[in-house]
Amino acid sequence: MSTSAISGNYTATDAANTNARVPQKNLGQDDFLKLITVQLAKQDPMKPMEDTAFIAQMANFSALEAQNTLAKEMGYLRADTQMQAASGMLGREVTVAGKDGDITGVVDSVSADATSVYINIGGQKYAFSSVTSVKPAAEVPAA
Repeated sequence: MSTSAISGNYTATDAANTNARVPQKNLGQDDFLKLITVQLAKQDPMKPMEDTAFIAQMANFSALEAQNTLAKEMGYLRADTQMQAASGMLGREVTVAGKDGDITGVVDSVSADATSVYINIGGQKYAFSSVTSVKPAAEVPAA
């Protein structure tokens, strides 16, 4: 009696696609509206949904929307505050915690991307959050 090798149908590309199938853990505004729409469409005509329940759900929706807007605006405020603080370090001597120990130098410029603010020292970019001390830059005597 001979046997044949067993091979699975699972391939490496299937592993890459598993992240696309992971469900979201948070309900969004669209999900909330869909739930209310389904509730209204599927309600018993002899026992319609009470006005107070519908109003409570709409209040929850409004609160969710306001909370999302507030979180977004707070993110903008944090980024603006960090950029302003980093700009105040221009020309000052700072110490940053680097991968290989502390680095000290004068801040040449400030930059930012979508998620973080950076200070530049001698052409190297360091996260604003890694600054451990700030001093006035050493003054150069006038000639």
